[in-house]
Amino acid sequence: MGNTDGLKTREPPSFSESEIIYQVQGWFQDKINQASENTPSSPIASEEMLPVSDTSLSNNAPESSSDLHKGTKDKIPDITELEFEAKSSRDGAWYDVAMFLAHRVLASGELEVRVRFQGFGAEEDEWVNVKKAVRERSIPLESSECRKVSVGDLVLCFRESSEEAIYFDAHVLEIQRKLHDIRGCRCLFLIRYDHDQTEEKVHLRRLCRRPAY
Repeated sequence: MGNTDGLKTREPPSFSESEIIYQVQGWFQDKINQASENTPSSPIASEEMLPVSDTSLSNNAPESSSDLHKGTKDKIPDITELEFEAKSSRDGAWYDVAMFLAHRVLASGELEVRVRFQGFGAEEDEWVNVKKAVRERSIPLESSECRKVSVGDLVLCFRESSEEAIYFDAHVLEIQRKLHDIRGCRCLFLIRYDHDQTEEKVHLRRLCRRPAY
């Protein structure tokens, strides 16, 4: 994520990990079905943008995401209700997902998707594991919501330095509750970043919460 302006300000519906996986699979299957209905003369986007499975998949892997999605379509919400963020393997930070480009099933049976990060070009596209590195978008906290954060919570914290300004997962270690003033919440949160175990005291405006604690 480049900044909190790209985050949803309203609370989205909350879904389980398996439901998110089914949603991603279903999204691709719908796109595949739409593409198959095009006539040969119909204009088609570049190959990079086609949401199709990787043809180099293992023969032992499921042939189609539709096999995993069968029987669940009527039980889960439309994917248009969801917004996602994905974890980059390059720096371990989380970024908003602008688009899912393709998907593939590994020999292990795990699903990966190729994502385009919001605000970045094609050169920054990455394959990410759906189960481990794709989730509902985190939610910025308003000044009145500081009581929603508790010690031990997983949060997404904005980390800014001379070299970077990005979001990392962190856990709350300690909270110093303070009276709010005209500037809003003045509480201080001691957090520990998951990726490097460093600790820092931050104000609420630098934190985003997960959709459901």
